[in-house]
Amino acid sequence: MHNYQAPDGLLNKKVILVTGASDGIGRVMAIEYARLGATVILHGRDTAKLEKVYDEIIEANYPQPAIIPLNLVNASPEQFKSLADTIETELGRLDGILHNAGMLTELTPIEFTTSETWHQIMQVNVNAVFMLTKACMPLLRKSPDAALIMTSSGVGKKGRAFWGPYAVSKFALEGMVQVLADELDKSNIRVNIINPGATRTKMRAKAYPAEDPFALIPAEKHIPLYSYLMGSDSKSVNGQSIDAQK
Repeated sequence: MHNYQAPDGLLNKKVILVTGASDGIGRVMAIEYARLGATVILHGRDTAKLEKVYDEIIEANYPQPAIIPLNLVNASPEQFKSLADTIETELGRLDGILHNAGMLTELTPIEFTTSETWHQIMQVNVNAVFMLTKACMPLLRKSPDAALIMTSSGVGKKGRAFWGPYAVSKFALEGMVQVLADELDKSNIRVNIINPGATRTKMRAKAYPAEDPFALIPAEKHIPLYSYLMGSDSKSVNGQSIDAQK
């Protein structure tokens, strides 16, 4: 799956929601999913950045995407329900979600982590994933072949000092995937989680400001794996936690 070559039209007529689509892996995969034929829903909190991704997709003559700006820090269950209703009304279906949005603050011991920081990271990295998935589940159940992809981290599999709430949030997502995969076993929906590893993104630069970004792989290197798990060739893959850099 790491060296998968997606056939042209793999995602034809599908509707795929990508959270955190304005930068990094989210942006790269939103454009790639569009190239493969999907109508992509671009989510993020910065409308101007989303519009740039929108323009890239249009200029490439891929299917016209949609933009849904929403700040996950303050998002409520009602807003996620409204988002799902908008997708159904405007696009009529939903065949997949790439949960890529995430928050990382300064690295510090748990002892010195503020409650506000803890709650914000849990809200964005865990609660928002739960609320969005729950709100979209009725739509996903109508799809003949639906995929959920969540985003983990190396510190979500083995805790590391100073990564506090971020690490804990990724442990939570690993557990959420296991529970969902078991609940959805033999259904039309599969759910898997990817640990991208050290990748040349703004979030990585924030965590390691002294690191040479060009020593890291670019987000484009993850295209085969993310495409495979979103497309129908991965129908039998469910509940897997996959390291993108094995």
